[in-house]
Amino acid sequence: MNLLKLGDEAPDFTLPAYPQGVVTLSQHRGKIVVLFFYPKDNTPG
Repeated sequence: MNLLKLGDEAPDFTLPAYPQGVVTLSQHRGKIVVLFFYPKDNTPG
């Protein structure tokens, strides 16, 4: 498993997105991107 370090470039990936269908990181090259992982509803976290 390769872990990213501060300042490393993230590998390209594609994720499901609503309502767009999917979002690919490379679509946002040169922009600031914040990736937030939302925990399941009604769970601690």
